[in-house]
Amino acid sequence: MILNSQCAKIKIDDTEIFTVFYYGTIEGLLCEFCSDLIIMERVFTMKSSVIKDGVSTAPQRSLLNALGLTEEEIKKPFIGIVSSKNDIVPGHMNIDKIVDAVKQGVALAGGVPIVFPAIAVCDGIAMGHEGMKYSLVTRELIADSTEAMAKAHAFDALVMVPNCDKNVPGMLMAAMRLNIPTVFVSGGPMEAGQYKGENLDLITAMIKGADPTVSDAELAEVEDRACPGCGCCSGMFTANSMNNLTEAIGLSLPGNGSILATHANRVRLMQDAARLIVKNALAYYEDGDESVLPRSIATRQAFLNAMTLDIAMGASTNTVLHLLAVAQEGNVDFTMKDIDALSRRTPFLCKLSPNSQKYSIQEYNRAGGTLNLLGELAKGGLLDTSVKRVDGATLAEDIEKYSVMKPQVDAEAVRIYTSAPGGRFCNKLGAQSNTYPSLDTDREQGCIRDIKHAYTKDGGMAILFGNIAQDGCVVKTAGVDESIWHFEGPAVVFDSQEDACEGILGGKVKKGDVVVITHEGPKGGPGMQEMLYPTSYIKSMHMGKECALITDGRFSGGTSGLSIGHISPEAASGGNIGKILDGDIIEIDIPSRSINVHLSDEELAAREQRPMTRHREVSRALRAYAQSVSSADKGGVRIID
Repeated sequence: MILNSQCAKIKIDDTEIFTVFYYGTIEGLLCEFCSDLIIMERVFTMKSSVIKDGVSTAPQRSLLNALGLTEEEIKKPFIGIVSSKNDIVPGHMNIDKIVDAVKQGVALAGGVPIVFPAIAVCDGIAMGHEGMKYSLVTRELIADSTEAMAKAHAFDALVMVPNCDKNVPGMLMAAMRLNIPTVFVSGGPMEAGQYKGENLDLITAMIKGADPTVSDAELAEVEDRACPGCGCCSGMFTANSMNNLTEAIGLSLPGNGSILATHANRVRLMQDAARLIVKNALAYYEDGDESVLPRSIATRQAFLNAMTLDIAMGASTNTVLHLLAVAQEGNVDFTMKDIDALSRRTPFLCKLSPNSQKYSIQEYNRAGGTLNLLGELAKGGLLDTSVKRVDGATLAEDIEKYSVMKPQVDAEAVRIYTSAPGGRFCNKLGAQSNTYPSLDTDREQGCIRDIKHAYTKDGGMAILFGNIAQDGCVVKTAGVDESIWHFEGPAVVFDSQEDACEGILGGKVKKGDVVVITHEGPKGGPGMQEMLYPTSYIKSMHMGKECALITDGRFSGGTSGLSIGHISPEAASGGNIGKILDGDIIEIDIPSRSINVHLSDEELAAREQRPMTRHREVSRALRAYAQSVSSADKGGVRIID
């Protein structure tokens, strides 16, 4: 029996030859013959043929007719557009306009656009209450639901339209699972607010909101200016980090991670992505070009390139969690050991908010964005520039084309990278077309530096190991003052974010202490909630350079300071972080990549886990998640036998 195939039997010189014409990949093909010779000849047909070709699909064609599709349209590639539009996430409120532009572009390019939704949680709104425990969980829900819709309706290709924190990795996971032509085009970043000559963002408002020295009048002004419109929050937080990493991996077009949501060039980006996905779908199904598939683009080398970029710009520590998860979905050999090795050789070249209020995502775009930061890394021999990208070019070719450092900058690069903020409140997609008078080509003191003028030779992120993190943990060194790269102090232990916040604001935590928060990992949370409040409150109490915080939980991309997360194994899995008691001396040494409690192996082995004091209601959904979730060093993905 042959599954989804056609057979022909012929004779040549008395030799029977069985020619098998098969569709898609050979994986799962069932074929039994007794012959001397079998010839396999691949015939590329669209995945959607299973719902529209042959007499057996008459019911499906009837339903397609009910959608209003013409006979001619049914013959075209079906392009699924995954929309994360909703009315509660500022970064997603105008994604319907993006989707409309993509739909038009797909139709004009010869495809049939079909929109379906993906959920999205605003981490900023979910922050600080039980809602945050659901945020990471949605990553798997997004991946599962995207897979379900794409498989159930046999889409030929996908345009992913995410923007905020879990949508991007969730859709990346789905893209790697499905491995059909896919392109990403995000909703775009929010422009930064302005106050007293500095950039403002959500993190500024949070820090000043808890600072007792800030007046009500000043706080009201900051609050009013911090988020001046639509888009994902303006610093290199998790959302912007992940959108730029899709560009670094090669699954989105130049400027995807840095063109502001309100700029007209964002609309142009959508139109370009729409044309590209139809082109790539036809290249795959008509010509058999597998180079356009996600797993052909997002290879091990592409992951190493993306992580090198991540380290060079001191991005959100959440990217470690997400890239590990995406790699696992695509069976890519990429681990914490790789990240550790990269962190030891990658310089820190780009300091953006929350690590500095001088530069935000808009200034990053003016300096040439992701491709130009990759260009500086490539000059140092730190990348594999031979990898292919979704636009068909190699990384080397795109770096050259879009470089802002050439005597004659390409007109397309000028168009993208001079896209400037509107300077006023705006929540309408593509509503403004301001441009910078010039590009930022200062590689000595500008937004993007060259290797010679790096902030530090060690990158903006590091992996630490020790007796309380045998499988590793993560610190964003870009946000840590060098004066505390070596820190030693007594532990003040909490087993929930809530108790930690109360302890910090209530004076239980003193200068010189190490705040320890346990049982907030993937299994222990459950859900590994993002914890921005404790790190922000340490700054609010003016202890940003005098305290450290370590946890088996995770942080917001807006976190800075000596904040160490993802400690693995987590307390809920028997990790040693759960054995730490108040007063134990914790030693952190970033240059040596170590984190230890001053206890012998024998003392640690003899200690039992510290009893939990918190009381937390855990829903059925979170309990189900906890049953299968892995530790943070594996990406917090589900382990399913």
